[in-house]
Amino acid sequence: MAIIPPALSPISRGLDNVIPERYVVLIQENLIRSGMYVKASDLLTLMLLGGLLFGVLGLILFIVIGINPIIGLVVGIVTPTAIVFGWLFFSMERRVDAIEQTTPDFLRQIASLLRAGVGIETALEDISKQGAGPLTDELKRAVIEIKIGSTFDDALLSMGERLKSKTLDRTFRMILEGKRVGGSLSDVIETVAEDLRSVLALKRERKANVMMSVMFLIISAIVAAPFALGMIMIYSNFIESLGKHNPLLDAATLSASGYIIIHSIIAGLLIGIVLYGSARKGVKFALVLVPVAYGIFYVIKTFGMLIIGF
Repeated sequence: MAIIPPALSPISRGLDNVIPERYVVLIQENLIRSGMYVKASDLLTLMLLGGLLFGVLGLILFIVIGINPIIGLVVGIVTPTAIVFGWLFFSMERRVDAIEQTTPDFLRQIASLLRAGVGIETALEDISKQGAGPLTDELKRAVIEIKIGSTFDDALLSMGERLKSKTLDRTFRMILEGKRVGGSLSDVIETVAEDLRSVLALKRERKANVMMSVMFLIISAIVAAPFALGMIMIYSNFIESLGKHNPLLDAATLSASGYIIIHSIIAGLLIGIVLYGSARKGVKFALVLVPVAYGIFYVIKTFGMLIIGF
């Protein structure tokens, strides 16, 4: 699906020729994984133009407010890329969660069709033609792979690898192992479906039990640390306003900013570990915590003296 006007097509084709193919394929796979069926080079074109536009706006804005304009230029150029890739990361995680939640019902449907005498490949194709959603899209892709020469085993394993879900990969491997050793495949799939349902229920229960810890990490990241360091900056600025120059003020501001960013990233990763047992899943929390925490710190540092009446 094209997302750029025809006038920008030459830029998109130029990016296709300049960027190594393996990187284009990697980006395209991640776009499909997130449920965004657009051409990778078209999206990169929009990111490039958006970066230039935001870079100019950031340059002008930082000149107006008296901050180093180079920082504004860099921030503006990076912002569209950060937003797009952050959104893609959130979309991929949300899509995988949706697929995991609907997989037990899909497996029960497969088991029912197998008991009715339908072959497993035919059952997979029949289910892919019904309903809608991310799981249906993945099933359609698996059916197409089977039709063009892949085996059922390879198509199922590819779906697990493509989604990068340990839960689904484990589920599919259990089904294939049951198929390999023989016996009633419908009973194996039914058992795996119940096992997966129990695993997902345990995940939901674990999330509910650790929410207090998660709230503590969020408060420490976006309230406690930014407020404490912001008040230190207010005090330093107040002392300097009395004529007592502090040569370490600039270094302290830079250090406080770095601490806020690092603290927020660590808090986000810890939230991922607490909720999901995976630091990688905490990246999405870090992407939110970092700008929010730094924004609060910047507001307190910049406007705190006006707020408290100094």
